[in-house]
Amino acid sequence: MTGPERVVLATPDDPLDLDHGRLDHVEVAYETWGELSPARDNVVFVAHALTGDAHAGGEGGWWANLIGPGLALDTDRYFVVCPNLLGGCQGTTGPSSVNPATGEPWGLDFPLLTMRDLVAVHRRLLAHLGVTRLHAAIGGSLGGMQVLQWALDDPTAIGRAIIVAASSRLSAQNIAFSAVARDAIVRDPDFQDGRYVGTGRRPDRGLAVARRMAHITYVSEESLERKFGRDRLSDGPPRHGTDFQVESYLDHQAETFLARFDALSYLYLTRVMDYFDPFDSGPAAAFDGSGATRFLVLSFDSDWRFPTSHSARIHEHLLAGGASSEHLEIASPWGHDSFLLQPPGYHEAIREFVG
Repeated sequence: MTGPERVVLATPDDPLDLDHGRLDHVEVAYETWGELSPARDNVVFVAHALTGDAHAGGEGGWWANLIGPGLALDTDRYFVVCPNLLGGCQGTTGPSSVNPATGEPWGLDFPLLTMRDLVAVHRRLLAHLGVTRLHAAIGGSLGGMQVLQWALDDPTAIGRAIIVAASSRLSAQNIAFSAVARDAIVRDPDFQDGRYVGTGRRPDRGLAVARRMAHITYVSEESLERKFGRDRLSDGPPRHGTDFQVESYLDHQAETFLARFDALSYLYLTRVMDYFDPFDSGPAAAFDGSGATRFLVLSFDSDWRFPTSHSARIHEHLLAGGASSEHLEIASPWGHDSFLLQPPGYHEAIREFVG
């Protein structure tokens, strides 16, 4: 397709009930690739990560190496759907959207969200498309958490669930990283108590700090050393400011991020991840029916943000609930961001599992 489509999925007559509130208006931006079969049984749903959006496939798509003709998610066979999630800032309702009750941007008055809320909007989108069951669903990082929540809520809604570089319970270290990132945002004088939208001032300094720090956790020490080492921009005596190549790289990451993401969405979506703990009351729900979801849980050996132990925990809880689950650790030098790349065996495993 060319560009995202937009659809209203909640109205005052059919509001979206959340775990901690209600929304009378929800608009969703989504993109699709491939053709929907007459039986509507060839749908593959893609759930994006924290700073992703609906543009997963096609030119410039963040998962263009996975989605397309002849690729692991073969659009000659499958109808691939990817929406911008609830709370996002790329066409779907979020905290920077207008609150219909006030005519002003929501800001921090927007309800706090849960993983189940994100999935509820995904379900409404599928109902709009006339799809009752997914052939497969896949997501990396926060996207994998959405897929896990979906399958736990309805063990027959997804035929095959692929959970990549995800977690079912963030560690204290993970929560700490996000807490510092959020603090950098809210302490920026231009944050204005969350009411910066439309003022011409945004908390770009705080969001840039958040992005720089987060990006370090997405890559491995080995990959940074390979790419930059201790190389400098120029010779000469020590100086303040950007001097090493790796510093320039982080500056670039921050600059491009500011052009496409919103600080309020960062606050809300990182908080969703903090509170996610779907196995807190014990093993997974029973997956003992013939139409129950099958799982492929993938991790990367250099990922220290969500290390293999997090994927192993998901796999073990699924097995305890009677699910068909396979866990595979992929060798990769690129850390958490490996889920966006093509380390050997990764896309091959997805292709085989999707069938």
